[in-house]
Amino acid sequence: MTPHNTRVTMRAKRVRSKTMDGLTLFGLFAVTAMLVCYALEDRSHRFILAFAAACALGSVYGFLQGAWPFGLVEAVWAVVALRRWSVRRR
Repeated sequence: MTPHNTRVTMRAKRVRSKTMDGLTLFGLFAVTAMLVCYALEDRSHRFILAFAAACALGSVYGFLQGAWPFGLVEAVWAVVALRRWSVRRR
């Protein structure tokens, strides 16, 4: 391999490392939605339901990423939030 090709390859790797792929953006959306909905839970029971949905999205992200413990914990949080929503809705 010539030095020029090595520099081009290294530059391409740096450019790729600075960009986010679709899965990372999905995870960022899920975690941001969880944070926002959790902060707004006291305003309406609908935010608790939205928090449960965001936790479910976070769980999907965890499993897709390969971090199954994160996916499992987020799935449990989704169930807990659904239970809280059903109690508060009444």
